[in-house]
Amino acid sequence: MYIGSQYLGDRTCNFTLWAPLVGEVAVHLVAPAEKIIPLQKDEWGYWHGTVNNVEPGSLYFYQLDGQKDTADPASRSQPEGVHGPSQVVDHNSFTWNDSEWRGIPLEQMVIYELHVATFTPEGTFEAIIPRVPELLELGVNAIEIMPVAQFPGDRNWGYDGTFPYAVQNSYGGVDGLKKLVDACHQQGMAVILDVVYNHLGPEGNYIWGFGTYFTDHYKTPWGSAINFDGPYSDGVRNYFVQNALYWLETFHIDALRLDAVHAIYDFGAKHILAEIAEAVAQLSQQGYKRYLIAESDLNDPRIIRPPQVGGYGIDAQWSDDFHHALHTVLTGENQGYYQDFGQLEQLAKAYRHSFVYAWDYSPHRHRYHGNDASDCLSQQFVVCSQNHDQVGNRMMGDRLTSLISFEGLKLTAAAVLLSPYVPLLFMGEEYGETAPFLYFVSHSDPDLIKGVREGRKAEFAAFFEIYGQEAPDPQAVETMERSRLNWEKRHEGKNRMLWLFYQKLLEMRRTIPALANLDRNNLEASVIEPEKVLQLRRWCDNKQVLCWLNFSSEVVKIKANILSGTWKKQLDSADPAWGGDHSLLPEILNSESQSAFALHPESVVVYCQ
Repeated sequence: MYIGSQYLGDRTCNFTLWAPLVGEVAVHLVAPAEKIIPLQKDEWGYWHGTVNNVEPGSLYFYQLDGQKDTADPASRSQPEGVHGPSQVVDHNSFTWNDSEWRGIPLEQMVIYELHVATFTPEGTFEAIIPRVPELLELGVNAIEIMPVAQFPGDRNWGYDGTFPYAVQNSYGGVDGLKKLVDACHQQGMAVILDVVYNHLGPEGNYIWGFGTYFTDHYKTPWGSAINFDGPYSDGVRNYFVQNALYWLETFHIDALRLDAVHAIYDFGAKHILAEIAEAVAQLSQQGYKRYLIAESDLNDPRIIRPPQVGGYGIDAQWSDDFHHALHTVLTGENQGYYQDFGQLEQLAKAYRHSFVYAWDYSPHRHRYHGNDASDCLSQQFVVCSQNHDQVGNRMMGDRLTSLISFEGLKLTAAAVLLSPYVPLLFMGEEYGETAPFLYFVSHSDPDLIKGVREGRKAEFAAFFEIYGQEAPDPQAVETMERSRLNWEKRHEGKNRMLWLFYQKLLEMRRTIPALANLDRNNLEASVIEPEKVLQLRRWCDNKQVLCWLNFSSEVVKIKANILSGTWKKQLDSADPAWGGDHSLLPEILNSESQSAFALHPESVVVYCQ
């Protein structure tokens, strides 16, 4: 069921609202001319009406029970923000130039997560376009945009959106997003959009007034859960299924990243994720393959298993375990959920099995956690060393750049990009961005602003002694401005060297068969103790790769049993070309080579056969 306003052309517009508990609904056009048109209710609680003399750009509300005006829950545009009227959009007026585009297979994706407002000084969709060629040159082929659903004001991470169908006006709105996607496709770049189906933000959330979209039967970290399995949930489910199709169909988006699906509660026989996946699969049959990628902290392979074996059919999910295992080995941090990690063997396990916790006891959770995912494909897991959550949810938004050495940054890049999984980079990590990524909002409700400020202070009260200051004010303009990238640094000194190192690793992923083939069944990962060296061997047919990643802060000597044949060095982070002193390892290895080798501190070396 199509919902919202649908411009049909010739100054005619169809309006559809799902509101089964409302007794009377009318469209209240407020500009350019004011008029009120009653809608008719069908047996399923949908109100319909076709209105003449409506131009694209017209502003309107829905009038409920003859007195209350509210914006359209499925509004395509909110030009005056979350508290203003909705706007009629003519989607057919945009000319697409990507008819030859057929997408990028998931297993070939290199994802680059970015926040529209902080990626460029302008903070718009169109301002991203000139940077696409350099991302492609780096080796990135898919940008993942943090949520763009209309939120209060012009500063927000995007997870406070209250109009899931409306494109944020301060970013450039509907046409701005279409221009970005069109430009990306013409240059060979896929576009992934982050969407939020587990909650809506607190300000401008007028959907509450319809009495059907939320339930108090379950609680999320943000309050009442969305009603996916209670009375009147059919229209709610349709609302979100249609939203997924809207982004993929109308905006030509290639994939959706589904935020925190562990906070989506649905105990019906068909989970809402399965219903969304089913609808997207049907859409893909009409053209090229579109993907769904879930964020989940459940370590539950049901999310990505096919429906035939009781799964939801989502294409991929993030592996938080990989990040946590890598981060703790690099930094030594052990607070919060990091207390479950810190052993190099756990990182080796993440390479071999995707999840570290697969029905293992979690000290942080005080219970068993996760499940075995060995029946799932390696390409169904997305891994990273940094992302918006892991950086931005730190008190000072500090990146790895401020936590580990330059050598450690190279080691980190290799750990992610040599994995058998789909890699995700967080904007700026490729050149060692030093600007923080802080939490910021631009609410207009004084009580809400106060609550956010006090909540942030309380959350990080224990960190005052560490940082010597309180958490930055999330409402302050300068908090967002501090989070903008220093893009020009990518051409300077060690920043440029790190950028080139990422580029080299990404080139190796594409061109070396053993790295391009994402199959953890063709992989061995083991730990050499006490030297803190991870040995990684991957193969494809008769081609092999041997990697040593030294997580020790000292030079270590290891004994290596070189397999038969000749091995040629492909990459050594200790080489001067990558800012190292000098390599301690020969260019060629074979069975006659010495059996003991020295590795520089925090270094990685890769040999190919």
